[in-house]
Amino acid sequence: MKRQFVKMHGIGNDYIYFDCLEQPFKTPSAAAVRLSDRHFSVGGDGIVLILPSKTADARMRMFNADGSEGEMCGNAVRCIAKYLYDIKGIKKKTLTIETKAGVKTISVRTKKHTGEAIAFSVDMGKPILTPLRIPALFTGKKIVSQPLIVGEETYRVTCLSMGNPHCVVFGGDPDALDLVAIGPLFESHPAFPERTNTEFVEVLARNELKMRVWERGSGETLACGTGACAAAVASVLNGYCDGNSEIVVHLRGGDLTVNAKGRSVLMTGPAEIAFTGEVDL
Repeated sequence: MKRQFVKMHGIGNDYIYFDCLEQPFKTPSAAAVRLSDRHFSVGGDGIVLILPSKTADARMRMFNADGSEGEMCGNAVRCIAKYLYDIKGIKKKTLTIETKAGVKTISVRTKKHTGEAIAFSVDMGKPILTPLRIPALFTGKKIVSQPLIVGEETYRVTCLSMGNPHCVVFGGDPDALDLVAIGPLFESHPAFPERTNTEFVEVLARNELKMRVWERGSGETLACGTGACAAAVASVLNGYCDGNSEIVVHLRGGDLTVNAKGRSVLMTGPAEIAFTGEVDL
């Protein structure tokens, strides 16, 4: 059976998107494993299904490269907003996407002369700091700069959920890290019963961060929207950045702007269509 797909990315965090608004999709986990292979298939960080919703303009299900289903992906919701606006013709300046982490509201910014959707601001909701709700097996009401032994090293970690679990580590230049070696140790650490995404962050200046990310189920990716939000929130909690201010997060695929505004987090960034195609499922 052949299915059309759209390959889209948010600053390099690339997924294979399937329009399931009228046609269902069977065995998405197996398809994610096969299609994500960058040498023998389409290649990507996973697949995303765009589904009908009773409460929003569309519903998202995303599957990582290892076949596991994720609750939320900040780059993917921006891509779905672009797909709905540019491809499906839903010309609304405010779109809503239902995810496993709740309904997300996206504001669309368009190119002046062409009307193409080029930038998106996503209300990511309130960060979850309670350890059991992240989930993370630590004591106390918050996990801010707490010691964690990973491998043979002790790291200071700040943990939270942006609809999916994150562990943020502040230090020097993340480009110097052997992420392939240490990323899996964080992801599968016993402190994180549902595994975790891990952000390695350098504070470049007040309200400016540099980050690499090891994503749960996908390994290192060029960008992570929820990870950038987690890094920004963690930087405010640790006193490195200001709340209610724009924080620029430099990732390997590009930049995102995050504003930890009181009870919610606003993330702004681009989304692009790379190519379209057809694959035999």
